[in-house]
Amino acid sequence: MFDIESLRLLVTVAGTGSFTKAAVSLNYTQSAVSRRIASLEQEAGGPLFERLPRGVRLNPAGRALYRHAVDVLDRLSRAEQELAVLHRGHGGLLHVGAFSTANIALVPAALRAFRQARPDVEVIAVEGRSGTLTARLADGALDLAVVSDYPSGLPAADGVATTPLCEDELLVALPREHRLAEAGVIDLLELRDEAWLQEAYGDRPTMLADACARAGFAPKKVVRIAEWTGKFGYVAAGLGVALVPSLAAWAVPDELVLVRLTDPALRRTLYVALPATPLPAALALRGLLRTTAVAGRELQAPGPARPA
Repeated sequence: MFDIESLRLLVTVAGTGSFTKAAVSLNYTQSAVSRRIASLEQEAGGPLFERLPRGVRLNPAGRALYRHAVDVLDRLSRAEQELAVLHRGHGGLLHVGAFSTANIALVPAALRAFRQARPDVEVIAVEGRSGTLTARLADGALDLAVVSDYPSGLPAADGVATTPLCEDELLVALPREHRLAEAGVIDLLELRDEAWLQEAYGDRPTMLADACARAGFAPKKVVRIAEWTGKFGYVAAGLGVALVPSLAAWAVPDELVLVRLTDPALRRTLYVALPATPLPAALALRGLLRTTAVAGRELQAPGPARPA
């Protein structure tokens, strides 16, 4: 392996045509240049320069190594420039993760503001479940993630710090022809005979299980549906009801109604997760996410989210 300083010296000697001039250019002694070139030639397996009466010039082996040295040094220079820009928070890539309902309105609105404020930063957005996003953040694959404690608590990982972003009320989605569709607020106990559409239930604690226990019943049937489009389809067909976060309200199909529940604990908390040493651009996006979340709460109207 050739060290970077030796390659830089090779390029400088080739450009000046002289060990002495290269030494002056790089603030070396002439003897130090000679020793380093001799060491580089030994590593390369033979001479790299033709020694002339006045100066030196590359031989065929030297020209071959010179081409690679120029390419390596150019790549390193560009890497240094990119990293400097990245650590100043201007330019570079920012890898952002969020769970599905955060990607409906909250995250896109914040990213739109971020693009206006930092147009030179390219955002790479990915979607996933909170646990997966936290693990990717810990592995260094993400620079920021929006995660939630729904349905089974906030995931944790070494080297990842989370700060609360906002609270999000959980509503119940009913088909429009449901007997309670026109109710302003309902008690969860009134839904004790319904089938519930839930990604996970029974194998670990969930908010739904805890809420049903507080109301004094256990669901008679749980249909495991992971994706929101599937849940909405099942509700519309009258095959069950589902808890839906208010962040997803505007994406709910017209065939459904969202109704509030009396249980004040039925709400989730959203968090911004960052690595221990976050990028400046990630901190800027966290600020915009907070601003967007506050604006969203101020715009949220009281009463049923989707009246019949």
